Amino acid sequence: MYQPLAEILRPTQLDEVFGQEHILGKGAVLRRLIDSGNVPNMIFYGPSGTGKTTVANIIAKQTNRTLCQLNATTASTADIKNIVAQLDTFMAPNGVLLYLDEIQSFNKKQQQSLLEYIENGKITLIASTTENPYFYVFNAILSRSTIFEFKQISADAALQAVKRAVSFLEERTALTAQPEEGALEYIASACGGDLRKALNAVEVLFSAGVPSNGKLPLTLQDAKEVTQKSAMRADRDGDNHYDLLSALQKSIRGSDPDAACHYLARLLEAGQMQSACRRLMIIAAEDIGLAYPMILPIVKSCVDMALMTGMPEARIPLGDAAVLMATSPKSNSAHLALDGALADIRKGKGGDFPRQLQNMHADTYTMEQEQGYKYPHNYPGHWVEQQYLPDDLKDTRYYAYGPNKVEQAAKQYWDTIKGK
Repeated sequence: MYQPLAEILRPTQLDEVFGQEHILGKGAVLRRLIDSGNVPNMIFYGPSGTGKTTVANIIAKQTNRTLCQLNATTASTADIKNIVAQLDTFMAPNGVLLYLDEIQSFNKKQQQSLLEYIENGKITLIASTTENPYFYVFNAILSRSTIFEFKQISADAALQAVKRAVSFLEERTALTAQPEEGALEYIASACGGDLRKALNAVEVLFSAGVPSNGKLPLTLQDAKEVTQKSAMRADRDGDNHYDLLSALQKSIRGSDPDAACHYLARLLEAGQMQSACRRLMIIAAEDIGLAYPMILPIVKSCVDMALMTGMPEARIPLGDAAVLMATSPKSNSAHLALDGALADIRKGKGGDFPRQLQNMHADTYTMEQEQGYKYPHNYPGHWVEQQYLPDDLKDTRYYAYGPNKVEQAAKQYWDTIKGK
């Protein structure tokens, strides 16, 4: 029966697990817990192919617990009841270690069905998820579990695993691999931190290769073909998608055009052009704002061009927008002013309108005079001092001019008009 290479080479000891030294290295907390044999309920959080299932298997072996595995995308409450039925029998004399993959797919009732058994210790739960557990796992489970984050595998760690796979296949096939310069490194970097994808790529290269005189060439072109787009982690609903959007905005806000291009490219390569367009328009208003007011129609035009042309041409105006914003002066003064006003409204502040601001209920000159409204256009500089905010907020200041050239010019103009 066929068995994937990634399964054959699955580590059986903690020292064989690549790329998770922060939790599994000598002296790290998770490593010490496993070595002690007193393993609590845990949630493993991180991308696919980073060793979550592997570590759960090693824990079961080292603690002499019966390992039961369920995938929450297909499992039901009945499956949990079948596991419970094994408790206190010869099938699970030391209790059960339940590895529940993709726990975020279980609803609240299904997750709660585990509570009694993980509390009394008969079931030790190790749940894994690629989503942020604080958003997708119910509090009752979270409060009884310790969360460990598995990081995306670095290219250097992935290269070690790739070379190990090549050596294994050389021994199994009695062939000598001849990797073209950069081929293995490309697989290690293009797998996007997913070792399973990297090992699958190596297996495909060996299976599709054409040996000659006991030697098997592994070309860079073949490596590119078997790993195409494998590095893209940008599912529409997952954390990584929002992490990418956040990284794009923070790079532009931080005035780093290189990082802005990088994260925009990742979004476009993952087919998330519309999300990128929406975020670029928000960035224009939120982070550049009044420091360069024309950025708003410019970015809107770039987005319109992108949506009209589609990929791959859309990358051109979107790249213009990203680099222009990254290299533009920045101001968040306007949206901070509005946020301050919103905060006061939500606190219940803001009473009746000043009489002079109320809508005219009769179209008569006499009524306007009774209101006491002063028409600014009738005064020098088109400004006259009068109260606009409600009485309980009349001295409140929400807006502060930003230090950029545009807003300072506006400040100087109004200071002159208002005689300040």
